[in-house]
Amino acid sequence: MKKLEGAGLRGQSAGQTSLSTVEQEGSLRYLGYSIEDLAENASFEEVAYLLLLGKLPTSSELAEFEDELMNQRTMPDSLVSVVESIPASAHPMEVVRTIISYMGVIEPEKSFDDQLAIAKRLIGVTTTAIVYWYNFSHNGVKVSQDSGERSVAGHFLKLLRQEDIPELDKKTLDVSLTLYAEHEFNASTFTGRVCASTLSDLHSCLTAAVGSLRGPLHGGANEEAMKMLQQINSVEEVKSFVDQKFENKEKIMGFGHAVYSIKDPRSNIIKKFSEQLSVGHEHKLLHDAAAEMEAYMWERKKLFPNTDFFMAPAYHYIGIPTDLFTPLFAIARIVGWSAHAFEQRSNNRIIRPSAEYIGPEDRNWVDIESR
Repeated sequence: MKKLEGAGLRGQSAGQTSLSTVEQEGSLRYLGYSIEDLAENASFEEVAYLLLLGKLPTSSELAEFEDELMNQRTMPDSLVSVVESIPASAHPMEVVRTIISYMGVIEPEKSFDDQLAIAKRLIGVTTTAIVYWYNFSHNGVKVSQDSGERSVAGHFLKLLRQEDIPELDKKTLDVSLTLYAEHEFNASTFTGRVCASTLSDLHSCLTAAVGSLRGPLHGGANEEAMKMLQQINSVEEVKSFVDQKFENKEKIMGFGHAVYSIKDPRSNIIKKFSEQLSVGHEHKLLHDAAAEMEAYMWERKKLFPNTDFFMAPAYHYIGIPTDLFTPLFAIARIVGWSAHAFEQRSNNRIIRPSAEYIGPEDRNWVDIESR
């Protein structure tokens, strides 16, 4: 193992994976395929197949896989009752955590031979359940669980918006799911792998991962970026807004990355969709302000936007409430988390790192009367 180069295990290798490569200069590949090629040419379902099964599907394999995901969307009646009992005030990631955990109670993984079927089930049912909860708790509406849409992206948007969805909107969400699907040993994935290394069930591994993603330093950046951009009233005030943030020593959400040093390759991909969607939109300022901030942040600090930054206006333009930004991240990442659990199980050794002790030197015991 490499010498510790900084806090948070920066610069250390914590294991091996064949699933993705994240390189400092701004390269991301899933099993050798560049994220640019996948985003342009593959559907999220093709990417899910690639990560879960190790190869790109043929046309017939993809059709069968899509059918299987569609058949896994309907919630068990008892899950409907659980979801309806969760108040609107709950954090949406706590809802995702509850959905996955409860599915482990009523549809447990009886053996590791079930792992692929469990992963498909969780992709399908979680997508339905989080939208059902949002519409029920916030709007008092019990939406049909059958959207008639073939893709995960189309299904999510149709259940959420209850209207016909433009193709650009579906494509935007589909590509975003691909961008979020996998990212090597990030905090939530590593948490899931640690759990998998104990040979725990897949539901527990994913519940553990969701717990890490719930933290604002990992999964909430897109929501915080959205809240920040909504504070800006014109493109002209972007520079002063940024200057004030720096003067107050406040963090500007959506910039920089723990691994990438020059660019996040996912950012430009979703930025193009944000730009397309902004044309003629009443909130066009969101994208324009984001683009201005991107340029100024690079000019001032050589800081680049990560994938969460332009994801915020893009999601807003396709009608996704800010509270559901991170749950969408989780739905996509169920694929990557599951693939990592499969990989860990296939050649397992329990993950148990050492720690550098920084506490007191050896001390003698003192009886309680003498303390």
